[in-house]
Amino acid sequence: MTVNIYSNRRERLLTSVPNNSVVLVPAAVELTRSRDTEYPFRQDSDFFYLTGFNEPNALLILSKDNSGATSSLLLCRPKDQLAEIWQGRRLGPEQAKAVLGLDALPVAELDNELLKALNQKNTLFYAQGTYAEFDAKVAATLATLRLYPKRGYASPTVQQDLRPLTAEMRLFKDEDEIHQMRQAGYISAKAHKRAMQAAKAGVWEYQLEAHILHEFAMHGARFPGYNCIVGAGENGCILHYTDNSSQFKDGDLVLIDAGAEYQGYTADITRTFPANGKFSPEQAAIYQLVLNAQYAACAQVKPGNKFKDALDAACLELTKGLLELGILQGELEQLLKDNACKAYFIHGLGHWLGLDVHDVGAYKLAGEERPFAPGMILTIEPGLYIPTGSPCDPKWWGLAVRIEDNLLVTAEGHDNLTDLVPKEIAEIEALMAQGHS
Repeated sequence: MTVNIYSNRRERLLTSVPNNSVVLVPAAVELTRSRDTEYPFRQDSDFFYLTGFNEPNALLILSKDNSGATSSLLLCRPKDQLAEIWQGRRLGPEQAKAVLGLDALPVAELDNELLKALNQKNTLFYAQGTYAEFDAKVAATLATLRLYPKRGYASPTVQQDLRPLTAEMRLFKDEDEIHQMRQAGYISAKAHKRAMQAAKAGVWEYQLEAHILHEFAMHGARFPGYNCIVGAGENGCILHYTDNSSQFKDGDLVLIDAGAEYQGYTADITRTFPANGKFSPEQAAIYQLVLNAQYAACAQVKPGNKFKDALDAACLELTKGLLELGILQGELEQLLKDNACKAYFIHGLGHWLGLDVHDVGAYKLAGEERPFAPGMILTIEPGLYIPTGSPCDPKWWGLAVRIEDNLLVTAEGHDNLTDLVPKEIAEIEALMAQGHS
């Protein structure tokens, strides 16, 4: 993405705050994994959205004075030859203007710059509670401003959470973001197809995870957007199962929920398939039921409709199907009224998607569910989970099916960004047969 994209985002954000305000957006910090080793660094999503800068220990200060004039300042680590030999290259304040389009100072100036930025401002916008160490610095700065009015100090009289403002911006993707999301979907789709072809009885869950992560990395996505879920058999009934430590048995269904993170943006795809390449009659019945529900829900994703429209469509298909299969008992109308399918469809239908897998953005406006609008990207992911001991014929026990795609809302309806992964029964069996030949 170009420098102008990030500068335009900063200006849009500043347009939404009143005059005489200051906005603080800290970068993420490095996290210790064990003793002197660290987890791979992952930038704070809001900070990345506004800067495109992928280093820790930094701060973005956005200011708007009484006249409405705005300014942006980045505090970041300085160049350091010894540190860079050990830990990698740093951009440094001197290069920030050319590379990021931001005025910059060394992060060692943070205390002084915080004091100057907050002094005499009416409103502070800040996501308190995200980074404890930075919270303490902000609190100390505010305390100083309140303690010494004779020095001309005055602290902001209003403090507001920044996150609702950035969340509303991030909910609507621009063309560059949509491009990144398409690429994340494409890479993820290739990985899911590869996993299907590699699956067979005797393979371990972690081996399919390895295929997925390798495919991600080979296409420039070094990390997944979230921990991969590879659940064989009844492990698929655990919604966020990440042990990935069991061996496939002949007759297992395999549920994979995995998405690549590409240049900060993540896909989120789920597919379910038989380990041996052929659906049993019971597996096919449950699978087709979930697929019908997903098609019905996706058809409701268009401007003006809401998540509830998609959920109602999915629940109608699931309830009818479960009744026909004898898994639910009773009258359709009453079962729908009782939301009976929730005994087996135990999670929500979907969520926003973007820089975070469960991305930001309000689901309600003024207490009412918000309608879909062009530029939103969301998941649609109905599922059925029938663990051992469920109140139905034991032939259904242990089956878990979820099917998930990523949809971009367009003016005409929606665009499925992840439809390259087969989901029709015949298509899945044909793809797996190629891998087994």
